[in-house]
Amino acid sequence: MSRLNSFREKLKNSSLDGFLVSQEANVSYLSRFSAHDSYLLVSKPKVYFITDFRYLEEARKNLKNIEVFQYKNLFKDVCALVKELKIKRLGFEARGLTYAEYAKIKDGLGKKTKFLDTFNIVESLRQIKSRDELKKIRAAVNIAVSAFRFIKGYLRPGLTEPEIVGELERFIRRKGAEAASFKIIVSSGTNSCFPHAGITKRRLCKNDMVLVDMGAEINGYKSDLTRVFFLGKITTIQRKVYRIVREAQVKAIEAIRPGVAISVVDDIARAHIAGFGYGSFFGHSLGHGIGLEVHEEPSISNKNNAIIREGMVFTVEPGVYLPGKFGIRIEDMVLVTKKGFEVLSGVLDKSI
Repeated sequence: MSRLNSFREKLKNSSLDGFLVSQEANVSYLSRFSAHDSYLLVSKPKVYFITDFRYLEEARKNLKNIEVFQYKNLFKDVCALVKELKIKRLGFEARGLTYAEYAKIKDGLGKKTKFLDTFNIVESLRQIKSRDELKKIRAAVNIAVSAFRFIKGYLRPGLTEPEIVGELERFIRRKGAEAASFKIIVSSGTNSCFPHAGITKRRLCKNDMVLVDMGAEINGYKSDLTRVFFLGKITTIQRKVYRIVREAQVKAIEAIRPGVAISVVDDIARAHIAGFGYGSFFGHSLGHGIGLEVHEEPSISNKNNAIIREGMVFTVEPGVYLPGKFGIRIEDMVLVTKKGFEVLSGVLDKSI
């Protein structure tokens, strides 16, 4: 079944006869075409890809079985198409429209069409990756893994954090990446105690540790990995915390299989870290889904009791952050297989 047909089934089950898709990743997923500032209007008889002059000809060239519509007045034109299709119950993404946009469309639709907010209708389809999606994700992961091998040999005292970021970006581009998946994190020394530290002008020092969090993008699909590097002597406490975080990650990943609750996997990692007295220093979720977006469903959290399903791809990234000292995070990407898991980023790192 095609993505659009699967989506139409979702609409039918939600008692909707039309849907306005506005979130960029969801538009890309359903249309298989990426463009900024574009929308999909989905109904049973017809699908419109609504865009402006910048993407018009490219969309016409690439889209099949989807009618490309160039808007001049976006909200007015959307309302006109809805009325043309005789849609009575139009769904929209509550996270995808601002209140001002919602108000304009609702006012333009009038009283004959109900404009109904929804959550995660498209995202629920995106959680299970197809063979084609996995091919792109694997390519993005392989570039990131290669980048880590490269940067390990490149790191040396005297380099600044921006210089390291620049070398990583240059490397992944030369390997075929469209871009970095997100703003690369390079946090050295005490900067690593901030989970998502901003880049500073700090220079690496002898015996420093460096946390690098990065990914590559291939055909719209992302990777996201984190590694910690040591430039000389490793202190006793650094070695201890690294071992605890590594063990927490391994234990959590080994519990992954279809049918297990997501919260159970998070709890396993969290309990291991807490058992050594560092529970209060692990404050974020264990991981997140990844694909067209760096952070997408499912959230790998102890608050998420959803069941793990075959075909999901998500990160597993426990961490311990000691204020004013250092932080350790190890992040890998996992594919849920029929009987268990596959670590897409390679064999789990069990050494320091």
